[in-house]
Amino acid sequence: MTNKNLNNHAKNIPQKKLPIGIQTFADIRNENFYYVDKTKHILQLVEYRYIFLSRPRRFGKSLTLDTIAELFTGNKELFTGLYAEANWDWDTTYPVIRLGFAEGIMGDKQALYSEIHSQLSINEQKYAIANTVTNTVTNTTEKDLSISNRFRQLIRTLYEKYHQKVVILIDEYDKPILDNLTKPDIALIMRDGLRDLYSVIKGQDAHIRFAMLTGVSKFSKVNLFSGLNNLLDITIDEKFSALCGYTQQELETVFAPELQGVDLAQLKTWYNGYNWTGESVYNPFDILLYLNAKVFRPYWFETGTPTFLIDKMVDDGVASYEINQQIASESILSSFDVGDISPIALMFQTGYLTIKQMLPTMALPRYQLGYPNLEVQYSLNQVLLHRYIGQAGLAEKYSQKLIDLLFVNDFDGIHELINAFFSSIPHDWHRNNNIAHFEGYWASVFYAYFASLGLQVVVEDSTNRGRMDMTVDFNECIYIFEFKVIEQSKKPNSALEQIKDKGYADKYRMQGKAIYLIGVEFSETSREVADFVVEEVV
Repeated sequence: MTNKNLNNHAKNIPQKKLPIGIQTFADIRNENFYYVDKTKHILQLVEYRYIFLSRPRRFGKSLTLDTIAELFTGNKELFTGLYAEANWDWDTTYPVIRLGFAEGIMGDKQALYSEIHSQLSINEQKYAIANTVTNTVTNTTEKDLSISNRFRQLIRTLYEKYHQKVVILIDEYDKPILDNLTKPDIALIMRDGLRDLYSVIKGQDAHIRFAMLTGVSKFSKVNLFSGLNNLLDITIDEKFSALCGYTQQELETVFAPELQGVDLAQLKTWYNGYNWTGESVYNPFDILLYLNAKVFRPYWFETGTPTFLIDKMVDDGVASYEINQQIASESILSSFDVGDISPIALMFQTGYLTIKQMLPTMALPRYQLGYPNLEVQYSLNQVLLHRYIGQAGLAEKYSQKLIDLLFVNDFDGIHELINAFFSSIPHDWHRNNNIAHFEGYWASVFYAYFASLGLQVVVEDSTNRGRMDMTVDFNECIYIFEFKVIEQSKKPNSALEQIKDKGYADKYRMQGKAIYLIGVEFSETSREVADFVVEEVV
């Protein structure tokens, strides 16, 4: 839909409020907030019995569960005008148990069990069955009753009282573990405590109509769910790729009154791109905050990038230039447990990588991963760059200068700027940090510097004769980089010669853009760019 059509469409839609931070379905429907109708997806979802869904933080998981709760409770008036209104059996209602761990941080077993008991009490009080549960076990107080026994009794009592199967919805099922990943001993305690709770679900099959667990990460079924192997994992499922988040069509129709004057192409570049093998979606948190301020900012990223993620990437030697070219199997993406965490799986599950395409294979599926959008590329590389060079403000000091030099193709100035940049990194930081000696460090710093400026950067771009280390598409120019860490015996200008010998420029000759070949050679001894040779393709 063009901006002109959006403007015409917007005139016929009454102005509503942006549901920033609102995760309660009833509030959104009753208080004139915008709502993207996901009930068609939800009706497909509840045809199954046991569901697991992993999505990044602030992606609408809680609102999805709240919508499902209202559906099973039979609050038809909230669904007026939505797909579910005419496609759901409103005559049958179900008791709903709600549990969630989004609030607070639990640092020991006692805190976890206290929180679970508190939430079970809330569910018991909601259905006026607290006395029934505690009295079913002789001489047992609420405090002493194990969480598994109490949860089991809650399910059975609801089933017996209402003569109807129970719905169980668990939000942020993994947060107590994720909050303690830097303390593996505590994380294992959290995992075992949650396993005590979740294991109840498997044995109560006869009493359960529907159960759904949502979270950020997908922990091992063996170690967390203890036999709950009938969970249907819809994380990577084409049908449910757009269950959370906004599609392009949803954005342009539901939010049409807010899009007047908005550059839709730029909006898409900044915030769209999350994909789980189906239709790509926008991060809803980003969209709502952008529409409120009409300023492009990394809203989602600024809500908190876990230090553990950055530490894991650095400790495992994941170079910045490798991040956007990962190929992974489904088993790798699902590989996650305390003490055994793949950094690529962690990046995918937390939303810093997404699926770009499914690769053809004769065995199990394999996926091409990449940054979902400019927000993540720009922000993550800024954080990584700060970690690589040990100074938070150093990159910003040189950022605008690099853009200015690229605009006029002042390559001598760029060489001087890059050298000044590397020279500004304190000598003691290199000496005291192993990160400065891992293979690919120099290229990682160089790549992160360019990517953190929001430039269109591609690494390991393939041709029929090899792979280019890095290409930058900027201001109607293509810059092709090759990196080398030189030794005394190495032939000078070998980086530039490789670009020419491999014919890397041929791929771009038909684009009508100026092409520059740039050989960059680093000296680990002097910690500077020893050679920076540029040749224009004519």
